[in-house]
This record gives sequence, structure tokens and C-alpha cells, in this order.
Amino acid sequence: MHFEPPSPTGPYQIGTVALHLVDSSRTDPWVAGHQRELMINVWYPARTTAGYPLAPWMQKAAADRYLSDLGIPGRVVLGATDGHQGAPADHRLGRLPVVLYSPGANASRSYGTGVVEELASHGYAVVTMDHTYDAAVVEFPDGRVVTNPKGEITDFVKAAEVRAADTRFVLDQLSGRKLPAKLTGLLDMNRIGMFGHSLGGASTSWAMYTDKRIKAGLGLDGAVLGPVAKAGLGRPYLVVDTPGKGGMDTNPMLQMFWKNLRGFRLNLTLKGAAHNSFGDDVRLLRKVGLSKEELEDYVGTIPEERALAFQRAYPLAFFDRFLRGKKSPLLDGPTPCFPEVAYTR
Repeated sequence: MHFEPPSPTGPYQIGTVALHLVDSSRTDPWVAGHQRELMINVWYPARTTAGYPLAPWMQKAAADRYLSDLGIPGRVVLGATDGHQGAPADHRLGRLPVVLYSPGANASRSYGTGVVEELASHGYAVVTMDHTYDAAVVEFPDGRVVTNPKGEITDFVKAAEVRAADTRFVLDQLSGRKLPAKLTGLLDMNRIGMFGHSLGGASTSWAMYTDKRIKAGLGLDGAVLGPVAKAGLGRPYLVVDTPGKGGMDTNPMLQMFWKNLRGFRLNLTLKGAAHNSFGDDVRLLRKVGLSKEELEDYVGTIPEERALAFQRAYPLAFFDRFLRGKKSPLLDGPTPCFPEVAYTR
């Protein structure tokens, strides 16, 4: 079976650059004796893509390890993205708003490629982060491939706090480090948003609590952990959840967080969706040989094309409004274009 993320619909071609970041001020919180190091990608509108190869959905050594750990080597081929490696940025667009992406627990920065590319194709610079030893697998430029030495993350509060610190470090690096020439002057660090899936949603709200540079946040079926639940936020936040377990109706921490939001707030429930209906999982999991019952447990009964339509439309509308000042009717209330979306304010 062949897997590729959905193609973006925006007017711009996409470039992408992978960056290896080392935080010399921080010892790795998961593996003693190491400095904290991260892999990120920056996705952006490209001036030209001719002669620049397509980036793989996941680097080869990482993909081989990932598929082996899943027990499906040879059964699924992980294909290419629509991002061209090292393509020159389109500086004619001026400085671009920046959106950070944090994946779910035991996942990878690759998992959000579809929605990330959609934003980049509409004129955003999007930064995807792998949280080392929390991520499913991370490949570094020297060929090292690392996974969680304990198999998977179980201390989610610690993980969200670590990810918030990772996010602050990434923002510091994007603001102060010497970026590749193609990215110099491209990022508008006064217009920053963040989103994430599951634990990535908890990381988004926690990072916003600790770093006021992040102006707007979005959680895709994301938990809320740590002090932000009680403290709340005074900046725009979009809560996306699914019916039933873990949603607003049954999650006390999420209810507390919602009550303490003081800025724009909106809760969208995607009917027919399940926890993995967000990100590339909604397509990838259909390729790995799950039974109908298993598939519905992971991605719900919502058709793939409707889940993808939601991912294309709503994050773009949210960040357009709060990072660009472009109002979208999608945030105002129910629309016949998306009958599966329920609104709560």
C-alpha cells in the first residue's frame, strides 16, 4: 500500500527545510547525560521549486524504523510530500505569520503534514517539531535514529511541560539564530500561532501559558494539562473535540480550561470523528490493514474526505483571523458547508 499526505489547495508552491537544534542550556529530561536536541522543519511558500526534490513524508532511516516498530515493514510505502527540499522562499510575500505544530504523544512531526502544507500553501511559515524521546522516531543529520527508550510516553504532564520548554527554545532559535539564507527575513515573529493534536494540544495551551509570544492556539482533540487549566488564557483559543470520551462534556480539565478562557473562544465538535481523525492518521491508518471495527475506533465513521476538508478549512480560518485580521464566516456559527461541525461558545 502506498501512502502520501493530501495535496494542499492554496495558490503557492511549498519549500521545506529541516533544522537540527541543540539547546546547550538544558540537559535532556528523558535521557541523562545528553543536551536537549531537536529536529524541526520549516514549511513556507516557495518562489520556485524547479530542480528541488520533494521531501519524503518521513526520512528513510526513520521510516524504516517506524514501519518495523509498527510490525508492517514492506506492507506500506511512505511516499513524498508536496514540499520541495531547500527551495527558495517567495520573499515577494513579505514577512510571513508563523505557526508551530506539535504532534500527539508517541507520534512524529510528520503526522501533521497535510494541514501544515495547507497552511504553507496559503502563505504561512509553519514549523513542525519532533520532541525527542517522546516522538515515535527521530532521525538526525548524522544518521542517528532515536526512539523512546521506554517504548512510549506515560507521564503526560511531564511531557507537556517539556514540550512547552521545547517550544520556547524553538522560538528563541527562530528569533535569534542565523537561519539559512533562504529563510532570512521571512518570519514575522510578532505574529505567532500554535496548534497540535492530542498531547500536542496540551503542549499548545501550556506553551501559551509560559510564552506570550504565541498569540493564538488551537487544540485538535487535545488534552489540557498543568497550571493553564486553572489559570486560563487571555488570547484566542479554538478547542476541537470529538463526541464522547475525552470531549468537553466528559473532561473536567478541559471544562476548567474552557471556563477560564478570557479571550476569543470557540469549541467545535466534529461529529462522526474519533481521536485519530485529525492529521495524516485519518488517511495513513486506512493503509495498515486494520479491521473495520478497529478503523472506526481510531478514525470514527466520518468519511476521509470530510475529515480532510475540516482540516483544510478551520485551522486556516482561525489563524487567518487572529494572525492576519481576515475574518472568516466559518468561525461565526454553523454552516451548511460543514453540517458535521457543532459549535459551542
